[in-house]
Formats: sequence, C-alpha cells, structure tokens
Amino acid sequence: MTALRVLIADDQHLVRAGFRSLLERAPDIEVVAEAADGLQALALTRELRPDVVLMDIRMPGIDGLEATRRIVPDPELAGVHVVILTTFVMDEYIFAALRAGASGFLAKDIRPDELRQAVRIAAAGDALLSPDVTRRVVEYFSAPAEPAPDPRLDVLTDREREVLAAVAAGLGNAEIAARLHMSPLTAKTHVTRIIAKLGARDRAQLVVIAYESGLVTPGRLG
Repeated sequence: MTALRVLIADDQHLVRAGFRSLLERAPDIEVVAEAADGLQALALTRELRPDVVLMDIRMPGIDGLEATRRIVPDPELAGVHVVILTTFVMDEYIFAALRAGASGFLAKDIRPDELRQAVRIAAAGDALLSPDVTRRVVEYFSAPAEPAPDPRLDVLTDREREVLAAVAAGLGNAEIAARLHMSPLTAKTHVTRIIAKLGARDRAQLVVIAYESGLVTPGRLG
C-alpha cells in the first residue's frame, strides 16, 4: 500500500509535532515535511507534491490563505489537496479559503481518528464539509438579502439543482441518494456532472457556488 503523503504547515512547533505524531500512527499516512510559514509551505509543496497539505491560516511571511491561492491553480500541483486548520470553526478566513480552492477545513481540537480519516477523505478528492459546519459557515457569511438569480445555474437540470443543494448541505453521496431516492452511484454521477458543468474544482467549490448563486440560503440547508 502506498502511504498518503502529508505536509503540515503551522507556525507552532508543538502543533506540528502533535499532528505528526497522531498521523503517523496510521500505516497508510506519512508526514513528508513540516513548514513554519506560508512561503516554506509553498516551497515544500512544489518540491515534494504531497497528497494533502494541512494548512494553518495565521502564519508569518504569507499566510495560509495566500499560500492556498498559489497552490490550487498551479497545474503542476493538481493532485495536491489543501485542508485549512483553524482554532475556531467560525474563523473569518474560512470562507475565503474555500473560495481559494481549499478542500475543506478542520478544527485544531479534532479527535485523532477523525484527523486521520480527514486526510484520507481529502486525498480522495472529497470535501471536508459536515452539514453542521457548512450551515454555520454559510449563515455567518451570507448577506440577509435574497440574492438575484445566478445565470451559472442555467446549465443545470432541476434534478441537478436538487443534488447541488444537497451537496451544499454537506451530504455525502449515500446521504444524497437516500434523500433524493436514487442510488449512490447515480448521486455520484450527478455530482461529477455538476462539477464539470459549473467548472468547479471539487465539492467544496460547489458549496460556495450554491450559496453565492442563491440556490441555498441560511435556514434552507437542512
């Protein structure tokens, strides 16, 4: 089995050491490097091309948000998935990180088994957006006014809009299938097709589009 390669970027040594220790207890995960600031994280990502970068936001030099903006659009780093680390789930930069292309975010008080599973999920290309966290992020950053219809959604069928709304609620393929009475394979196919039609990078960006377009609004995510 090829181990998933992880880079940890955080300006606190104890945080990096703690995450390394927890991750390396899993035989399928290898921490290939640690970075103490955004520039070092960017350089090491370009050099080592890890599967997942666990990226703190507040770091010296360039912060994790700017580092993410530089990593995600780089075609040579297409296989790298950035996951933001934060002390507070409602960190004001979280939504900006998702817009920059981050695959999701983790609170630093995450349980060890959840941390390891999160790395596996991110490496597989899925978004780390639970229904509860998604709801809180969208409600925090959404304007109270009802947004105007967005022409980006014109390419979607009614069924695809339903699936997109379910993705925005943080549901996985099996949960979407149960909610919309379809098979998990059909749900996965719909999600893949929606990503292609909207030119999104992954499920995390679908959440952003769903909220920005007005397809979902606070109070309509459950």
